[in-house]
Amino acid sequence: MAQIIDGKQISKQIKDELKEKVAELKEQGIEICLAVIQVGDDPASTVYVGNKKKACEYIGIRSESYELPEETTEEALLDLIGRLNGDDRVNGILVQLPVPEHIDEDKIIRAISPKKDVDGFHPMSVGALSIGQPGYVSCTPAGVLALIRRSGFSIEGKECVVIGRSNIVGKPMGMLLLRENGTVTICHSKTKNLRDVCKRADILVVAVGKPKMIDASYVKEGAVVIDVGIHRDANNKLCGDVDYASVEPVAGAITPVPGGVGPMTIAMLMKNCVESIQIQAFAKDQES
Repeated sequence: MAQIIDGKQISKQIKDELKEKVAELKEQGIEICLAVIQVGDDPASTVYVGNKKKACEYIGIRSESYELPEETTEEALLDLIGRLNGDDRVNGILVQLPVPEHIDEDKIIRAISPKKDVDGFHPMSVGALSIGQPGYVSCTPAGVLALIRRSGFSIEGKECVVIGRSNIVGKPMGMLLLRENGTVTICHSKTKNLRDVCKRADILVVAVGKPKMIDASYVKEGAVVIDVGIHRDANNKLCGDVDYASVEPVAGAITPVPGGVGPMTIAMLMKNCVESIQIQAFAKDQES
């Protein structure tokens, strides 16, 4: 029987720690503010934005909400981001993705000041991670790392395999595991003998975007399996990229879907918001 890695419980621990930290900062007269921008009314985005606002409220961060209509122009969105970049009251800026098709997502990500990029998507944030400089780490990979460490698993010297090479999950995940002294392989659609590569992994992080693709035949006995995927199956039930029923008897530890990585993404967003105080102070020192 695999150990079930409970993302709800671990994210609650992190949020409670952050709540204390935010209270201490308030005593010093420091308030943290997150600006959340949503363009259009995509139902999934609305749920995610609502969850982020609730998390802000729980830990004591002020959130400012900008709900813009679907037809908002790219220029108008860039103008809003520019104003928020220059507003000293705002510590973090988050644009809920995806944005409507007429808006260039990459341009929007680059427009957010790296000092306020609490999603960790800006090229400068990714660059800082790759060379070990202070900066924001993309929330989902940061959440995966926290799940592994807080569940008592060491990464140092372990064979780590990441399936998926997206800029938001796969690539930063590989860099984080490398930073923890793991031996890292990143797999993708062109990887040969994927099953054999995965079978070597002590820690397997699956972010492939295909429901239940990874079954027990990909998993080494006793491996730690982290499932980043989220989908609806034929019965409209939530499932991940891992075939949980097949893999759970083989794995040493596994994250469920839902209740695994999902809650951690928001917890790490909150952590980035709290760390914005230090990151912005560091940036100011570099500039002076």
